[in-house]
Amino acid sequence: MFSFVKTASDPGSSARTGVISTDHGQIRTPIFMPVGTVGSVKGVYHRDLKEDIKAEIILGNTYHLYLRPGLDTLRAAGGLHKFENWDCPILTDSGGFQIFSLSQIRKITPEGCRFQSHIDGSRHLFTPENNVDTQRIIGADIMMALDECCPGDADRDYALKSLKLTQGWLERYSSRFEETEPLYGHEQTFFPIIQGCTWPDLRVMAAEHALEYSKVGIAIGGLAVGEPVEVMYEMLEVLDPVIPQDRARYLMGVGTPANILESIARGVDMFDCVMPTRNGRNGMLFTWNGIMNMRNAKWADDFTEIDPEGTSFVDHAYTRAYLHHLFIAGEMFAAMLASEHNLAFYLDLVRQARIHIENGDFTPWKEAAVKRITRRL
Repeated sequence: MFSFVKTASDPGSSARTGVISTDHGQIRTPIFMPVGTVGSVKGVYHRDLKEDIKAEIILGNTYHLYLRPGLDTLRAAGGLHKFENWDCPILTDSGGFQIFSLSQIRKITPEGCRFQSHIDGSRHLFTPENNVDTQRIIGADIMMALDECCPGDADRDYALKSLKLTQGWLERYSSRFEETEPLYGHEQTFFPIIQGCTWPDLRVMAAEHALEYSKVGIAIGGLAVGEPVEVMYEMLEVLDPVIPQDRARYLMGVGTPANILESIARGVDMFDCVMPTRNGRNGMLFTWNGIMNMRNAKWADDFTEIDPEGTSFVDHAYTRAYLHHLFIAGEMFAAMLASEHNLAFYLDLVRQARIHIENGDFTPWKEAAVKRITRRL
């Protein structure tokens, strides 16, 4: 059965460990989920995701997969797991954030969201009902309810109007989910999404409503969209006592390594972000001793390992000088190595967090770790 069970708590914070059980395997939390938007984690072999990076779940995106390769192809393939040859859990975003980012070519109404494809300009409609159907065809283990992602600087009137829209969509989404069945023989669940912008009372209102439709977990959306990081942490602190301990908590689209550790301390279990791969492709490496820009000339004659404390084979098989050379030469292998290193670091970060939560010393470890990993080398 699909479930979330909390397994340990940190005495000095709201950090906890847990296990999400799915038909495609267990997910140990806190967890970072590599982003595989269109059916691949950019530049990384699935073999390396499992064996070296040790990813336990990856993401897909409903908006992008709906447009390309399309639902007919995904259904004929037997769902996204078979299409991309990934036998571990998958989570799909509903596409709400992508629609939010298409502000010039979309129109949101109580019915749903009309939008134009960023690929060819064709016109489409997402409703809560057809969004469920689409995610059934994709076949993700964990589906996200369709929501409107409210801008981080929205005033209270707009935030409340947006929240009411999301709540109405959630009710319709849940009804459609209950009326339909999985297509590929494995169980699916969905997470409602808490919106409410930066208004504490709206966040609590959103959480209380969303919890009526939550069985395994709940997502926190509309953060890390332009508001100060201190405000994001404040919203997490507001929500921490409201969300029951038996629900997995997913903070969508976050973030830096420091963001992740600080959010774990505030009770969050699941994270995703394109930062490790996107920044890696541009030469930024996250390490246990700080952040490195591999394009900097200072690395040209540094023949030490990339990250002596890292866990990826990349960290110990290649030197900083070599990786610097690859970036300067414009070699695509540089982006692949950097992406794999950063993902391995992120997965090691949450793995170490789990260990220290279980040991009861997460808070002092976190405070020391944040200072180290945010330094510029």
